[in-house]
Amino acid sequence: VLIYPVVGILIMGLAMNFVVEPVMGGINTGLNNFLSGMGDSSRVVLGLILGGMMAIDMGGPFNKAAYAFATLNLANADDQAYIIMAAGNYDIMAAVMIGGMTPPCAIALATLLFKNKFTKEERDAGPTNFIMGLAFITEGAIPFAASDPLHVLPSCIIGSALAGALSMAFHCTLMAPHGGIFVFPVVGNAVMYLVALVAGTVVSALLLGVLKKKVTT
Repeated sequence: VLIYPVVGILIMGLAMNFVVEPVMGGINTGLNNFLSGMGDSSRVVLGLILGGMMAIDMGGPFNKAAYAFATLNLANADDQAYIIMAAGNYDIMAAVMIGGMTPPCAIALATLLFKNKFTKEERDAGPTNFIMGLAFITEGAIPFAASDPLHVLPSCIIGSALAGALSMAFHCTLMAPHGGIFVFPVVGNAVMYLVALVAGTVVSALLLGVLKKKVTT
């Protein structure tokens, strides 16, 4: 009761610190350096990449690297508390959040439009993803991606990348690091931001309908 949990936590802590962190930390650092290097060279391409990254692993290292990059761009680099300042890159945060909102919304829409491509359990759970997606909870799409990654992930990545690119193209901005639809009052160019979200959602949903195979249950 005492030894197993303590030893288990110790082993996992050492593994995370000396095995996982150096590898994933290096990947995250490289991704952030790459994104920072793009700068203003192509904001639309940057939005496309960031949006796509949010859907690659839906909460994993790529997703978190994009989100961390966006939140740091909101922040004052000289302030360790990362207080949002007026000089922040609000368009980057907007592209990242819309990229994370798209996969759950797309899956919810696909379960309504293409019922024969999802199991009964998936159809029942599908509409809930509208709420999760609109609240910027990308993880709602994970069960669907886990059951059919070869078809779900590419569909979601393309839609999220499109949404992120459109957000940048429409010069949408966001001053809050989280909140989904609940922070739309502080979104700059909110109408076009909604258009970008709908476009990404519809494209991903249609791709899901085309790529996924029919199910018999």
